[in-house]
Amino acid sequence: MSEIIKISEAASIGLHAMMLLAAEDKKLHSSREMAARLSVSEAHLSKVMQRLAKVELVRSTKGPAGGFELAAPKGDITLLEIYEAIEGPLVNRECLLQKPLCGGGENCIFGGLFGRLNRELLKHLAETKLGEIVTREDLK
Repeated sequence: MSEIIKISEAASIGLHAMMLLAAEDKKLHSSREMAARLSVSEAHLSKVMQRLAKVELVRSTKGPAGGFELAAPKGDITLLEIYEAIEGPLVNRECLLQKPLCGGGENCIFGGLFGRLNRELLKHLAETKLGEIVTREDLK
């Protein structure tokens, strides 16, 4: 069965970790500190950060004073880049069975809801820059 609008724990950790880095981008953040602030497993966070480093969204510095920092300006990084670094390409699925027996679209038993939701999520992730989120007044 296909997954409609999948945001795994790993993707959520990646998105939130990147927000931490962007909000305080003048310092290195250790895995331990970030895991504590996000209330997540340090081991899981470390795996997520490795994926983000592999696609060069973050840089890591080893050692006692080391940690993570953004590898690009926060205004250049989209939420979609972060999501796809963790989950792979976001595919627009419209049918739970991946074969529209009902004809798909508005004939779908869900009235095309999943397709609309997936398109809206993809658009939001692609158009939203990390820097836009951390400068919003409601997040300060």
